[in-house]
Amino acid sequence: MSGPVFSFSVVSRDPATSARLGRMVTAHGEVETPAFMPVGTRGVVKTLTPDELAAAGSSIILANTYHLWLRPGHDLVREMGGLHRFCGWPGPILTDSGGFQVFSLAPLRKIREEGVEFRSHLDGTPLVLTPEKSIEIQQALASDIMMAFDECPAQPSTRETNIEALERTTRWAERCLRARETGRGTGALFGIVQGGLFEDLRRRHAEEMIPLGFDGYAIGGVSVGEPRAEVHRIVHASVGLLPEDRPRYLMGVGRPEELVEFVGAGVDMFDCVMPTRNARNGQLFTSRGVVNIKREEYARDPGPIDAECDCPTCRGYSRAYLRHLYRTGEILAARLNTLHNVYFYQRVMARCREAVRQGCYDEFRREFLRRAAEDPGDRARSQSE
Repeated sequence: MSGPVFSFSVVSRDPATSARLGRMVTAHGEVETPAFMPVGTRGVVKTLTPDELAAAGSSIILANTYHLWLRPGHDLVREMGGLHRFCGWPGPILTDSGGFQVFSLAPLRKIREEGVEFRSHLDGTPLVLTPEKSIEIQQALASDIMMAFDECPAQPSTRETNIEALERTTRWAERCLRARETGRGTGALFGIVQGGLFEDLRRRHAEEMIPLGFDGYAIGGVSVGEPRAEVHRIVHASVGLLPEDRPRYLMGVGRPEELVEFVGAGVDMFDCVMPTRNARNGQLFTSRGVVNIKREEYARDPGPIDAECDCPTCRGYSRAYLRHLYRTGEILAARLNTLHNVYFYQRVMARCREAVRQGCYDEFRREFLRRAAEDPGDRARSQSE
């Protein structure tokens, strides 16, 4: 079996924060970090083509093991030459292990030591996803970065629940490493640190996972029901527990302000459905907060979504027209809104990288957060509607 095609190096560090600029090399290309990965759960970032993703500044995307296992099936994807060829994306792909579905499909599953028993959310077919099966599927997809199968309890949960989950996650992580060694593929493998809202459990689990020798490490089990203040507390407490010489991946987070904040804490990689899902719901991220395009005040607004944005949506279309598309249910509304949001997220990450490169990350962070909070009324209303 071929070994993983993967390396990571820290290129530069900000002098006043923990922000860092990195270079990650995979079998399908390089990624400059910090990086945001648009979520392409079923092998597609909804409404966008691979060319549009690349033009928006994306260098790596995320796909989901569980959903591709169910449809179209990992054996079919392997037969078609792997996920990159199948979906037309030539760059790196990170695949979630299916562990998130242990959380999100809780009513349809039972956790055993062997793995997780599911009832398919499509037709009720009984399924068993084990650490070994997760790695088999991810290798069939030709993933560049595979995630170890883990148990992610909803938060807040009891201390006992989190201890059981992290202990099982460690045992499953060891099985994932063995499965990677005996399987086929060149993908890197990242371990996931759990522990819920308990800082001492986070430390304990990091101390268990790091000696296993993963290619990178993720902070898991955040943004799964806990208050935002708790997310910030746990992320800041967890980042420094992870190795300096490996990528640090914060799973499932988040808002642009959170990305900027957590880059300053030392996080290298992010993913979140917010830019795509919120776009389909008419919520657009801008340099001065969230615009809810369905609101009446935009019906005759000739301006772009964000005057400081040069994405195709902002260059070519007014708020009035985008509101019209959304209100009439046109497919183009989802496409244009998604293109803007993905572009905006990637522009934020590019500005983060440049601020680290210039050694002025703290100044950039403060100014970004100040401007993002200039219209809190609109932001609060848009998130509640």
